[in-house]
Amino acid sequence: MSFLALLIKPLAYISVPVIVLRTIASASPVGRYYAQLTIYLGTLAVVSTWGVFVAVGMTLVGRRHDVNYVVARSFYAIASRVLDIQVEVEGEEHLQTCPVVMVGNHQSMLDILYLGRMFPRKASIMAKKELQWSPLGPWMFMSGAVFVDRGNSARAHGSLAAAGDEMKAKGISLMMYPEGTRHCQEVPSLLPFKKGAFHLAVEAGIPVIPVVCENYWRIYRKGVFGSGTIRVRVLPPIPTAGLSVSDVPELTTLVRDRMLGALREISVRVTSEEDMKPAEQPEMQAELPPVEEPDPIPATPVEVASDEVPDVPSDEDGSETPSVDTSLSRSLRQEGSASEYGTETDDEGMVVVGRQHH
Repeated sequence: MSFLALLIKPLAYISVPVIVLRTIASASPVGRYYAQLTIYLGTLAVVSTWGVFVAVGMTLVGRRHDVNYVVARSFYAIASRVLDIQVEVEGEEHLQTCPVVMVGNHQSMLDILYLGRMFPRKASIMAKKELQWSPLGPWMFMSGAVFVDRGNSARAHGSLAAAGDEMKAKGISLMMYPEGTRHCQEVPSLLPFKKGAFHLAVEAGIPVIPVVCENYWRIYRKGVFGSGTIRVRVLPPIPTAGLSVSDVPELTTLVRDRMLGALREISVRVTSEEDMKPAEQPEMQAELPPVEEPDPIPATPVEVASDEVPDVPSDEDGSETPSVDTSLSRSLRQEGSASEYGTETDDEGMVVVGRQHH
């Protein structure tokens, strides 16, 4: 019984923060964003810490450059389940070529998730110098990552030259991001490529393999951290044998064009509010003629000329027959009485006679 308690208690303690974060995630989109972000970074920190011990052990047995493969696959196995984000890789067979320079589009820190799914054996990465002090730094250093000081071109070139020599000597592939910085927008696009990766490939005489991750703006961006499937397409190797330094600009343009085409093909189009508006609406409004309201019909005043009213003779008993003025007054009083009981006037100024109520 005590052994079972020792086994269950740690699992219970670990499950508490997971349950709390899940509850927060279901409360609101903002809560989901911060909960998912906490889970992602927490998983990254735990796996990278564990990766240090993996790196030590695998270095002792002479498999230092397989550390990234083991740690990356472990991270993906955990993170993809807790975040509910799956990665589908197309053309994974091209990654069997070794050594190569792999170039990918860089969107955000979520790129680590798709790298965890597709990262091959005997491969390392090139990263900016600042990442040495991130949670990934220790195991990146021990796994043979190449850190580049982007603020010093001489040091950066020296790092590339050293990396090329080691790649050829040990048959190691290298992953690089030629955009140089993160770039993720609603519309799939790429920044201009820097030429360092292509200089490395040409000088070492090794192929370039483009790795294209779809635009996952719909899943992850500032304030949004959802779930779903991310597609990755690995393009066929582009040989560099026989090329010289003068061919680097053309090679850079060729690779970027192919990657941009693939990016647009595999990315899911995000429907915006503007897309939901019917396109025919402006034309329909233009075809409908304006409705003109008819001018109100002016009321014609009734004029009675006093000089045309004949004298009315008196009756024999002295009473007078009602005059025209008296009859007109009575008629007007009747009309006034009728309007009080249902007579209405519409917008065109026409009189609608209603039924009188008695």
